[in-house]
Amino acid sequence: MEEKSTWARLRWPIKAIIIALPILAIGYWAIQSGKFDANPTVQTDSTSHHNAAATPSSGSESTRSFNYQPEKPVDGEYKGVVEVGASGFNSFVVNMDKENRWEIISKDFGKSFAYEGLANTEDIRKGLKDYIGMMLDKGVKSKNIHFVISSGAQKEPKTAVISAELRKMGFVVNLVTAEQEGKLALKSVLPKAYEDNSFVVDIGSGNTKISWIDGDTKSVEAPGAKYYEKDLKDDAVYAEVKNLGEKIPANKREVCFIIGGVPFELASQTRQGEERFTVLNDPASYKADKIKTKSGVNIYKAIKDATNCDTFVFDWDANFTIGFLLSLNK
Repeated sequence: MEEKSTWARLRWPIKAIIIALPILAIGYWAIQSGKFDANPTVQTDSTSHHNAAATPSSGSESTRSFNYQPEKPVDGEYKGVVEVGASGFNSFVVNMDKENRWEIISKDFGKSFAYEGLANTEDIRKGLKDYIGMMLDKGVKSKNIHFVISSGAQKEPKTAVISAELRKMGFVVNLVTAEQEGKLALKSVLPKAYEDNSFVVDIGSGNTKISWIDGDTKSVEAPGAKYYEKDLKDDAVYAEVKNLGEKIPANKREVCFIIGGVPFELASQTRQGEERFTVLNDPASYKADKIKTKSGVNIYKAIKDATNCDTFVFDWDANFTIGFLLSLNK
């Protein structure tokens, strides 16, 4: 009679246990290592309107992220613009295509030598040549370099000197009103997916522009962050800005896209890396030492109180002068 093997002599409950042990061990390892995730994360389309809402990031409960990603330009052309603002020069080089998709190539903020009482005509000419040379070096054709003087800067006496030098150098000087500035800011910063429910704020030194789309583009002007130079009081400016903010339709207050010098400073305090968009904290959380920053926060608070909007998104790349370039793109 043939002798049975050890396995054959085992009773079936023992066999079941022996078979089950390796399976349970493999399952335990898979769960611990994350191979079987009980709550899977789904990668969503970052250009979707609803998926781009501001959400808490992993860094801090008080820090929120805005996960919108603009479309890249296709077969674009380099264009440059210099903003002559109320506090100095800013310059931008962008890659822009025929569909007005754009991306920033370079940006330079805060050149203010022409406003500090230290510059003469030759200094101004040299500074402008430096800007032009930088753009040419980046591949911008001279015909695609533009100069725009902001509505706030037009109130500065030295702007006339700068304009004269530019004209001597053969450039066209583009003057914009506060209303135009607000509309151009909206053109550069407001994504199409947000046109139906959001508005735009540009807090400049000389004035603040608030804009939104309601059939066509609406824009209103308020005092800028340097209103103290005009002997305007905080309470009066707060009331004026709040009154203007209340003009924004209720269905346009979900998100505010905000740009300008003071928002730049505020966003710098919470930026997580090199992200394009930074969500600002509540205005009450900012403790400002500089009077300009404090005044800008007062304007920010007035807009927030008027609209009850809780998502103010700073765009690190947008500027009303880029909106000017977009407006030339026929």
